[in-house]
Amino acid sequence: MKIRESLASRIFDAFNIFLMIVLVIVMVYPMIYVFSASISENAMVVSGQVLLWPKSLTLAAYERVVFNPDVWISYWNTIRYTVVHTFLTLVATAAMAYPLAKKWLPGRRTILLMAAFTLLFSGGLIPTFLVVQKLGLLNTIWAIVLPSLISTWHLFIMRTFFEALPEELEDAATIDGCGTIQVLLRIVLPLSTPVLATIGLYTAVNQWNAFFDALIYLNDRSMYPLQIMLRNILIAGANVQGEGDMSHMETMKYAMIIIATLPILCVYPFIQKYFIQGSMIGGVKG
Repeated sequence: MKIRESLASRIFDAFNIFLMIVLVIVMVYPMIYVFSASISENAMVVSGQVLLWPKSLTLAAYERVVFNPDVWISYWNTIRYTVVHTFLTLVATAAMAYPLAKKWLPGRRTILLMAAFTLLFSGGLIPTFLVVQKLGLLNTIWAIVLPSLISTWHLFIMRTFFEALPEELEDAATIDGCGTIQVLLRIVLPLSTPVLATIGLYTAVNQWNAFFDALIYLNDRSMYPLQIMLRNILIAGANVQGEGDMSHMETMKYAMIIIATLPILCVYPFIQKYFIQGSMIGGVKG
């Protein structure tokens, strides 16, 4: 039997649909505009004639970006910074979160309070730079990776997830002869795919878009990530093809944005399914 909806309910549904459509337009339009501007004539973009669809189709901006070796060097730097940082972050965070999830750990409360303290206070930029400098990490990948290796917020999220795992699974693995490390690697981590994927995605996106650490710790141009190149074009007005050639500057900005964001846009759909936690349903039956 079909339930008859009231007028107020239909108005509410119509308002929600309208609101969702507006939000979709607000989020999708900038992406369409950037792509359209990247394949349009530079003069059309500068004069404001490109509003939604491209005008005078051309791939000149992409040709100038793609055939520039500096772009590919910075692209490779960004990829390796992101991969190494994400992998080490997951390893270090899991290694710290797992023992903190055990209530029998001596000094557990003190360690958690010290970790929470870093959410409110930090050493600051200058002390961190001096530490990196004294350790001889300047102009190396470790200057980008190590200072922000563990996020306290991610640590608490992973610790809470570990605490929610049934202890019966770990007890059963221990009875079967597994040690603590084996329990973590064979039982806990395989069941923690949702939280690992979520934290890994957030870490990868943050590292992919990061440029400030590179400005502080890197002086060697061959070590610059892609975002430094993008920043030079968008903010500093530098031309990756050399000084004086400004005929494609505006479209090159949008082409660089597309190239810089495309990998994250391609990876996200494959990670999204892990955001829904539910892998533990049916894992333990009493």
